Amino acid sequence: MPRFSIIVPSHGVAGRLSQALDSVLGQSFGDLQLIPVCDAPDAPAAEVAAGYAARDSRVTVVHSPPSAGLSGARNAGLRAATGAYALFLDGDDLLLPGSLAGVDARLSEVAGVDVLYCEHERAPWWEGEPVNPAGPLPAKTPRGAFAPAELPGLTGVPLPAWSAVYRRAFLAERELAFPDGHFTDLGWGGLVTVAAGRIAVLRRAVVRHRSRRQGSRLNLPGPHQHTLLDQVERVLTRAAEAGLPAERTGPLFDQAFALVLKTAARPERLPSGHRAFFRRAARLYRLHRPAGHRVPDGSLGVQHRLLAAGAYGAFCALRGANRAAGGAVARLPLPRAARTRLRYARDLRRPLDADLAVYCAYWGRGYACNPAAIHAKARELAPHLRSVFLVEAGQEHTLPDGVEYAVLGSRRAWEVLARATYLINNANFAEGVVKRPGSVHLQTQHGTPLKTMGVDQSVYPVVAARSGSFTRLLGRVDRWDFNLSSNRHSTRMWERAFPGSYEQLEYGYPRNDVYYTATARDVARIRRELGVPEGRTAVLYAPTHRDHHTGFEPGLDLEAFCRAAGEDVVVLLRAHYFYDRGGPRGSGRIIDVTAHRSAEDVCLAADALITDYSSIMFDYANLDRPIVIYADDWEVYRETRGVCFDLMAAPPGPVARTPGELAAVFRDGSYAGPAARALRAAFRERFCEFDDGRAAERVVRRVLLGEPPEALPPVLPLAERVPAPAAATLVRS
Repeated sequence: MPRFSIIVPSHGVAGRLSQALDSVLGQSFGDLQLIPVCDAPDAPAAEVAAGYAARDSRVTVVHSPPSAGLSGARNAGLRAATGAYALFLDGDDLLLPGSLAGVDARLSEVAGVDVLYCEHERAPWWEGEPVNPAGPLPAKTPRGAFAPAELPGLTGVPLPAWSAVYRRAFLAERELAFPDGHFTDLGWGGLVTVAAGRIAVLRRAVVRHRSRRQGSRLNLPGPHQHTLLDQVERVLTRAAEAGLPAERTGPLFDQAFALVLKTAARPERLPSGHRAFFRRAARLYRLHRPAGHRVPDGSLGVQHRLLAAGAYGAFCALRGANRAAGGAVARLPLPRAARTRLRYARDLRRPLDADLAVYCAYWGRGYACNPAAIHAKARELAPHLRSVFLVEAGQEHTLPDGVEYAVLGSRRAWEVLARATYLINNANFAEGVVKRPGSVHLQTQHGTPLKTMGVDQSVYPVVAARSGSFTRLLGRVDRWDFNLSSNRHSTRMWERAFPGSYEQLEYGYPRNDVYYTATARDVARIRRELGVPEGRTAVLYAPTHRDHHTGFEPGLDLEAFCRAAGEDVVVLLRAHYFYDRGGPRGSGRIIDVTAHRSAEDVCLAADALITDYSSIMFDYANLDRPIVIYADDWEVYRETRGVCFDLMAAPPGPVARTPGELAAVFRDGSYAGPAARALRAAFRERFCEFDDGRAAERVVRRVLLGEPPEALPPVLPLAERVPAPAAATLVRS
C-alpha cells in the first residue's frame, strides 16, 4: 500500500496537466500513487496522462465523464486510490517541492488523525509572486492532534479540498464522498470536519494554487449559483443530525452564511432568480440558526439581520444591488484621425450587419493563410455573406479578382470593422477594434507551436522584450469567441499561451486543405510558375526567425549545399515573412520564393523540406514528403526562445547538425529512406490530426452558418487520406 494517493482531475486544463504531474512525480518522497482523472480515453488530457502511465508504474489513469463534474472526477479517483492517505491536486496547480516529505513527517508526529489541514500558496495566473493566504487556517492551533471541538473555528467550509490530507480508511468508514453539483469543496469540507474525530494542522504550504486568468468558474453568473444553498443546507443538516453543540455549529453557520451573503450581494451572479435565492437563504438562515447565536458587528451584522427578516428590498438598497450591470467600454487605443474616431464611434452605435464578414491575415500582408481559405469556402457555402478582406496599402494586388477589400486604417476599413458580425484573423485586429455584443471573432492562428507563444514567452527575456505588452495581448485574446486548432498538441499550448474564455475548434487548418485537394496538374503548374527546372529535385529551405538575430541570416551556404547534395538539386529559399522585402536573393540553383504569397503553393512544388524550427514542418507533413531538420543551434534556440516539446526526441525526419551531415543525407538518399518514413509517420500521427482537406468547410458551417458540431463533416482518419502527388520519385540509387 503506498503512503499517499494523489488525485488530479484534468478537465479543461490539458495544457498545464504535465506540469502538475511532474510536480508530483518529482517529489523527494516517492511512496505514492498518482491518479490523473481524464474525461475519456480520447480526451485532450488523456494522451498526456497515458504517456506518464507508460513511463511510471506509480501512475494510474482513470476516467470520469465531464457531466459528472469535479465531484465525479474526485470520487472516481478515490475509488481507484489504494494509499493510506488521499490528497487532491487540481490539474493546473503544483505540489510544492518537498511537500510530501513534510506531510509524511507531520503525520508521523500526529499518528492516526483523520484530517491534516495544510497551508497553501496562491499564485497569480501570470506566475507572479505567490502569497500564503492568512485566512483559511486559524492563527493559533494546538501543536499536536486535537478534537475539532477544541478549535471550532476550523470548520473546513472555506478551505479547498487540496488544502488537506485525508486518512482514506476514515473516508471509507464514514462513507464520505464529494457531493454533486457546484461548490463541492464547501460541501466536502464541512462534511469531513463534522465527521472527523481527530485532526491536526501543518504550518507549511503544500500546494501552489495557480489562479486562472478567467477567474473561478464559481464566480460566473448563472443558475449554478443556487447550488451554493444546496451545499450549505447539506452541511448544516448533517451537523444537526450529528448533534453538534452550539459552540461548533456557530462558527460553521457563520462561515457558511458569509459565503451566502457574498453571493446575495452580487446580483450580477444571478441574472435570474436573485429574489428566490434570497428568500431560500432566509429560510435556511432561520431554520439552522444556532441557539444563542450572535450576529457579527458592523455592516455584516446588518446583512445578517436583514436576511433573517427576509427583507429583500432593504438588503438590495444596503448593498447597492440595483446598480447598473453594464459599464463603459474599456479604454482602448482608437483610430488616429479625429474624424475617423468620431465616425467609428458613430458606426459602433449602428446595428450589426448580420451578413457582413471581415477577414485579415498577417496584419494585412495580403490574401493568405487560413483567413483566405475560409473566405474562399464561404463564397461557395455562404454566398449570402458579404466578405471584405483587409490589406495594407500597397498589397491590393495580392487579392484575387472579385474579392472585395478595404485598406487598413481607412475610413471604410473602420466602418466594416464596426458593423461586421463576423471577424476572422490569423493574428489579431488592431487595439482599437471593439468587441461588440453579438459579434463573432474567430482566431485561426497561423501555425502549430514548437516555440513558446503568448504569455509563455514572459520568462524568456529576449522574446519578452520584443513582444510588447502582455496585458494588451490578453485584451485582444478576450475578443476571441473561437480559436482554431489543427491537433491536440496545439489545443493544449493555446490554452496555456492565450488564457481566455474562447471555445477551441479542433477542425484542422483550412490553409492545409489544398494538400489533399491539389492534383498533379496543379503541382506541375506551380513548379513552372516558380521556375523549377523540369526533372530537378526541388528542396524547400525554410528557416525560422531568430529573436536573438537582428536580420535574416540563412544559416547555411546554399550554393555549397547544392554542389554537395547532387547535380539535380535546386533549392527554393523561403525566409521568414518578417524578412520579405519583395526582391529576389537567389541565383543559379537557388530560387528565392520568399515574396511568393502562398506558402501552400511553395510546399506543393517542393519534393522535400529542410527547416530548422519553423512551423512549416507541421503543415508540410500533410504531404507525406521527406523532411530534414537542420539543427545547428538547437540548444541556443531552446534557451533563448523556449520550446513546447523536444523536437530532437521526436523529429519528422533525419536531424543534421552540420552542413556536411545535411548534404550527406541527400547524397545517400537516407532523407527519404525507411527510417525517415517511420519518423515522419509518427510525426504525422501526432501533428496532422485534424487536417484532412475539409477544415474550411467545418469552420464555415460552424462559425458562419451556425450549424451544430454534430452536423459537421467528421475528420477523415489519417490512413484514409490521399495527399497531393509529388512531382518526382525521391528515392535515389
